[in-house]
Amino acid sequence: MLRAFVKVDRATMGPECLAAELVAYARLHQYVPSPPPGSRRPLAVPEESWRRRYPLFPRLLFVLDGTGPAGIHTRLTALHAAARGLGQAAFLRDTPVLATPMTDLLRHGPGAPIYHPIISPDQHVSWTHTRHALPGPATGAGLKTTGPTTTGHSRIWGAS
Repeated sequence: MLRAFVKVDRATMGPECLAAELVAYARLHQYVPSPPPGSRRPLAVPEESWRRRYPLFPRLLFVLDGTGPAGIHTRLTALHAAARGLGQAAFLRDTPVLATPMTDLLRHGPGAPIYHPIISPDQHVSWTHTRHALPGPATGAGLKTTGPTTTGHSRIWGAS
């Protein structure tokens, strides 16, 4: 069963705040509550953890809106930089983190390969992909891509 946290970003705050949200989700992924006071051992199933409701941490989808192509590019770049800052954290190994412009979502629908993997931002995948299915960033082999519809936005970040 596929589940996702969906963050709709309307560009009301700077890209650094959006990037900080990625770091916050990574902290949530690692969170294990402390045992209650007076208890000597950790809880077998943490009462306040996401693990209580989900068998796996849900994938994370950022839907970017409220800005033009340059703003979308800036926000995607900020998310990619935050992911690089997390390094090889278990969060990024275990959880697909994807971003797409709202215009692409509205035009092509949620099942289309319109999402940029944060760790490989030059690629397009569907939201149901698994991280292990991604080819290396240089090859792009095996990916079905469609051009984004946001004017001035291209498949490769930074190209117009």
